[in-house]
Amino acid sequence: MTGPLPRFAAIPVAVIAGIVAVVHLILATVPRGWLDEDLMLAIGRHHLDLGAVDQPPLTPLLARLADTIAPGSQLALAVPAVVATATAVVLAGLVARELGGDARAQTLAALGPATSIAAAQFGHWLTPYTLEPALWTALLWLLVRHQRTGDGRLLLAAGMVGGIAAQTRFQVFALGAVLAVALLVVGPRDLLRHRAAWAGIALTMLIAAPALAWQAANGWPQLGMAAAVAQENTGIYGHPAVVALHGLAVTGPLSLGLAVCGLVALLRDPAWRPLRFLAVASLLLFVAVLVSAGRHYYLAPLYPVLGAVGAVALQQRRERRGPRRTWPVVTAAAALAAAGAASSVLLASPALAASLATTTAATWAALPDEQRDHTALVAVPYVYAALLDAAPPDLDLPTAHGTNRAYGWFPPPPEGSDAMLLVGDPGRFLPYFTSARPLETVASPTPLGTYGGLVDESTTIWLLEGRHTPWSRMWTELRDLPVTQQD
Repeated sequence: MTGPLPRFAAIPVAVIAGIVAVVHLILATVPRGWLDEDLMLAIGRHHLDLGAVDQPPLTPLLARLADTIAPGSQLALAVPAVVATATAVVLAGLVARELGGDARAQTLAALGPATSIAAAQFGHWLTPYTLEPALWTALLWLLVRHQRTGDGRLLLAAGMVGGIAAQTRFQVFALGAVLAVALLVVGPRDLLRHRAAWAGIALTMLIAAPALAWQAANGWPQLGMAAAVAQENTGIYGHPAVVALHGLAVTGPLSLGLAVCGLVALLRDPAWRPLRFLAVASLLLFVAVLVSAGRHYYLAPLYPVLGAVGAVALQQRRERRGPRRTWPVVTAAAALAAAGAASSVLLASPALAASLATTTAATWAALPDEQRDHTALVAVPYVYAALLDAAPPDLDLPTAHGTNRAYGWFPPPPEGSDAMLLVGDPGRFLPYFTSARPLETVASPTPLGTYGGLVDESTTIWLLEGRHTPWSRMWTELRDLPVTQQD
């Protein structure tokens, strides 16, 4: 970690990143319907604002730009995600170089995120958690580089990256919190007294300010997301420990193995003491995610950096004790990553999205013109609303409204609409209308199409007429954060 840096292993790292990019661009051409990506596209198309209930606006903005450049193109939508996925690979190699890793260590570090099963699955889906690994790795790389050089400008750059990450997902604030605690516990505490560090923090908050202001103006609905995520995970997994095991399983054997090696080296080897805060922060974050029943992918952004430390630690072991074969683990990891990439096609089956959108579009078109002009399209839970808002433009569906999750904070239907075409359970809406009748039923074509049980295997499209309550009051009374609507 001292002395001149080794040459960057540009060719092998670039080849690995290039293969990752090509594979994901190919996967991006396969028809898909992933809810999280559809929600980003739905918000970008119809509800773009300074913030939203469950995420800041950067990812929806990227979706909006892609959809504006090439409307309805899955490939264009995937480009930012693919760039981020390949960038995380390159950054892992750069972190290893920063730590004194030779070409072999840099290549091994790059292979970690390249063979991650989770990255193989969602590396071409435009979601906040696809962008996070590159952003967190860039931020931590700048911190590691500052520890070597003492250049305060790197802390300012880290603050800028932190702000961009905050405009992607607020979880970067949790990273900042555990890093601060770790620095207080194991040092170097001087970093917390560095003026450039506080300037970087100020820059992060300045960049994140619009999204934070939106949250403040709307009563901090993001705070309710923890309960919603916990409820969702309980329904899917049953216990937080299972969520954690899922997260470890999809890390991939190489990435996980390197991360464990990195943690052990940081905690036990005195030579790594200046960077021990990385291990302490990672363990604190793991405990926080476990206790809060967070998503299985919440820790994924940490693995490229921990893996880079592990790759260099293995290099040091190799230099002391002779070479060790790594190709069996690399081969197994690559095979599992390939299986993960193939499974993404099944996970993102577009069957439900296509069935819901086409049936709703046909039902909407079948309404008399005069009635359609005074009818609002509403869908609950938010899954249905997002799928409808992300439907192909040629279906000519109006903007969907809803009361569940983020949709409850979007504007309600215009007061000129006195009827509702509702996709979902009408129970909570019935007191606000004089009549309701079912029109069509949409069945989920496959079990995977129910998004792990988050929606019913079939839903009915209803026409509710005779509204006698203002939409604004209705939305205030019915908006909620739970994933499924409550009776």
